[in-house]
Amino acid sequence: MFIEDKSQGLVGDARIGRVTFSKSGRSIQYNGSTFLSIGGRGFKSNYLEEGTHKDFWISGCRKDGADRLYHGGPPVIIDEDVREEYWTVIRNRPDLVSRSDANGVLR
Repeated sequence: MFIEDKSQGLVGDARIGRVTFSKSGRSIQYNGSTFLSIGGRGFKSNYLEEGTHKDFWISGCRKDGADRLYHGGPPVIIDEDVREEYWTVIRNRPDLVSRSDANGVLR
């Protein structure tokens, strides 16, 4: 999934990582944090981090790599445990499997 911190503005730190959905589908677990769905009530965000109440945009990864709602921002970091799957299965770019970021690589 694509996970972008929106707490500081429209473009924030972003990652590609594996998440776990709750049984109800209303929350997501990622890297020790729980994200609660806000059901369309956020401004350019769709989840709140439980505890900190920071806004996040979490969505499936796009095949063309255009995951951010707005261009720019810091590099999109790809978690090591999903890097190969991201480049080969999602992006169909096995030539880039050694890259740990997805910035500037659009189809």
